Amino acid sequence: MAITTNAQLETAVANWLHRDDLTSRIPEFVTVAETRLFRELRVKDMETAFSTAITSGTITLPTSYVDLKYAYVDESPVTWLERKPAAWIFEKYPTRSSDGKPKFIARQASTFIFGPYPDSTYTIAGVYYKNIGPVSSSAHALFTNNPDLYLFGALLEAVPFLEDDKRVPLWLAKYNDSLTRLQGQSDREEYSGSTLAVRPG
Repeated sequence: MAITTNAQLETAVANWLHRDDLTSRIPEFVTVAETRLFRELRVKDMETAFSTAITSGTITLPTSYVDLKYAYVDESPVTWLERKPAAWIFEKYPTRSSDGKPKFIARQASTFIFGPYPDSTYTIAGVYYKNIGPVSSSAHALFTNNPDLYLFGALLEAVPFLEDDKRVPLWLAKYNDSLTRLQGQSDREEYSGSTLAVRPG
């Protein structure tokens, strides 16, 4: 059976579980599995580009932000921003008024802050990883390209109800294998097509 929709995923989970008493809980298993995936994965299907002007020294985090991949000051030439903890920014750049072009970026609560404190409304661009939402709302590429990951992730959330089910080690092995392969594939793609170079030393 193809697994390309949320309904098909829930049917597949029910088929693999073969437990009628757990059918009503399958949406919960899928939701919790999705939450875990967005904590564990950092892959291209979760990437979103952004470009935002600094306002009052900060930028509000993008919608559904999970993690920052990279950011830069969008001018020619670009200035790449190094990620730091917010406390480091405040310690090294205590002057929180017009101070210079940013070199560092940090997250403070629901905003990005910068060091030095920006002396202009620079545009900051980059890529972040986002929570792309539940399959129940939209069958996005992460799901349609990796239905096995969602299936075995959901099955594992049923484990507390299964009492020494001998299938669990198989599901765990398949989940971990799918997760590792997907992350590895995404990491390799990041550098595919680049020219090999001999590094000194």
